[in-house]
Amino acid sequence: MRLFRRSISENDTVSVRSGAEVFEVILRRRHDARRFTLRVSQVTGEATLTMPQRGDVRAAVRFAEAHGDWIAARLRRVPKRIEFRPGAVALVRGAPHPIVWQASARAVPAIAPHPDGGMMILTGGDPRHAPRRVQEFLRREAARDLERAVDRHSRALGVRARSITLRDQRTRWGSCTAAGRLNFSWRLIMAPPEVLDYLAAHEVCHLREMNHSERFWALVYNLCPGTDEAEAWLKAHGASLHRYGVGGDGADGDSDAGLSAGEAA
Repeated sequence: MRLFRRSISENDTVSVRSGAEVFEVILRRRHDARRFTLRVSQVTGEATLTMPQRGDVRAAVRFAEAHGDWIAARLRRVPKRIEFRPGAVALVRGAPHPIVWQASARAVPAIAPHPDGGMMILTGGDPRHAPRRVQEFLRREAARDLERAVDRHSRALGVRARSITLRDQRTRWGSCTAAGRLNFSWRLIMAPPEVLDYLAAHEVCHLREMNHSERFWALVYNLCPGTDEAEAWLKAHGASLHRYGVGGDGADGDSDAGLSAGEAA
């Protein structure tokens, strides 16, 4: 779809070709944008062209069309999604767990010993509902682990969170509001336990220090001596957790590759 009006709605797209392939690129205006910028999310595979508020739509379309090969190359790097279907392998607390369906098993998933060794996620009921049930199960497990970790760290600091909420944001693993409400990504249940524990400690420390000052980091390292290792794990592997199940809400951005006007393709 070609767009030549000045007004752009949230869902406007332009079709871009690379060889025999055609891709849809979302066009978005931003008041703080100073140039055309193409981004391809390594989480969702979504291609977005951001442009200045008063930028020329024709020029934006030409910019997108001129970089069709660049978009195609980035899309080929997007990891394949892994659905929580029987036969797939999910991560639970950093360890692989095959998803196994048995007619005699309960519909509500549970962790059980695998006949070949290790652990599995066992589920029954209608197999068509297994992906949703497994994801809901993992959210419940995440809530349980995070509540325990937050409670432990809160007691150590003598603070109290007003609430704990699980979300599915793409890159912000945790946050703390000025009102003392903690938010976490449920996908932390797929990371090693020490990574989840670090995020819990990090956000609890914000209940005392709503900043990233030296005092804040001193609190974090005191609660979680393995802070550096946990952050290194998230940097190396965090984006891969978004391959699993249903995608996130994207409220906090993406892990992506970008190209701005004037840069070489």
